[in-house]
Amino acid sequence: MRTRTLTATALLALALTACGSPDDTVNTTPKSAAPKAKEAPSTTASSAPPAEKKAATVGDTLTLKGMEDGEQLDVTLKQWLPTAKGADEFNAPSEGKKWVAAQFELVNTGTKAYADSPQNGAQVADAQGQRFQSYFGEIAAGPQMASDLNLPKGEKALGWILFEVPKNSQIVSAQFAMNSGFSDQTGQWTVK
Repeated sequence: MRTRTLTATALLALALTACGSPDDTVNTTPKSAAPKAKEAPSTTASSAPPAEKKAATVGDTLTLKGMEDGEQLDVTLKQWLPTAKGADEFNAPSEGKKWVAAQFELVNTGTKAYADSPQNGAQVADAQGQRFQSYFGEIAAGPQMASDLNLPKGEKALGWILFEVPKNSQIVSAQFAMNSGFSDQTGQWTVK
């Protein structure tokens, strides 16, 4: 009987670890479309269908939590460039590639300072599902995001994050995650 109990316990533990972290999420719901506090049930039946969840796009803000207690950012994809130009003749994509860029605004809404290299937590995906990490280069659109960010609570940081992708790639989404991409929450925006 003891062997069965130990076997059942071992199988349960194995099943729980195989499922991955239950906290891993991809947030695509903009802050303005986030569910409101639970309201008292309505006494009248509604004939309207439930509202569809709006996917985040350029201009939308997503609230993301970091790995440590007190780490939280409101992240806005301010602008999207499907073709980014180098700041000068020395900054250009490799042959057969193009640059795309996302301008992010990070507002520290947590209770502690946020220190990170934001480019490490950003990536884009094309229509085929290929994903691309950030790339360092200067673009004509404006300054890049600080690579060694130390953001006090209540303050914001604004900057461009650059990506080098194949010329024929059609980028369809941009993602951002805190803690150099290691946090459990990832924000995702649809781009064109």
